[in-house]
Amino acid sequence: MGDIDDALDRAGQEAFTKEPPKTIKGRVGFLMRRLGTTRAVAAEIGVTQRAVERYITGQRKNPPRDVAARIDAAVRTRWQPRVRSRARKQAAATTGITIETRARFGYTAPTGTTDDGRFRRLTVHLPPEYAGRLFDAQRDGASDATMRAIVAEGLQETYFKDGGRRADHLEVELNDIDYIDVSF
Repeated sequence: MGDIDDALDRAGQEAFTKEPPKTIKGRVGFLMRRLGTTRAVAAEIGVTQRAVERYITGQRKNPPRDVAARIDAAVRTRWQPRVRSRARKQAAATTGITIETRARFGYTAPTGTTDDGRFRRLTVHLPPEYAGRLFDAQRDGASDATMRAIVAEGLQETYFKDGGRRADHLEVELNDIDYIDVSF
């Protein structure tokens, strides 16, 4: 998974209408309902089946920090899938997405202008068509380079070219991402 894929996942989690279970027993119980067997849960979080049984019965309440983080991540990826799906559909159809990033942008520009790449901090609202393309690419398992190209094109058209009002021949690349955050 790349930076953009992670940012889209975090944005989907912001759409939650209810918080996931807080206790380890509740979280592992939720995973049991989703995955069906202690073997599947154990494989997902990287522990033994017996450890999963202890978490379910409440015999063990404080897992090691790395196991607790894996449990939290597994629960958050499966929590409220319909709510997350509804938010994605709305973003792809009507509202679009907002991208906040600090990244190095590379430029291909006509002679006589600067094409030096430099770090910029941008917060830009991209139209729904770019949101739809990003969600489709993520669903299809596209590479990080493909997703960067979609974001770069959206930023190029929306921010750098200002919807066709300036910088006609500018081509933008998204090279180094310091951080990226997406909301929809």
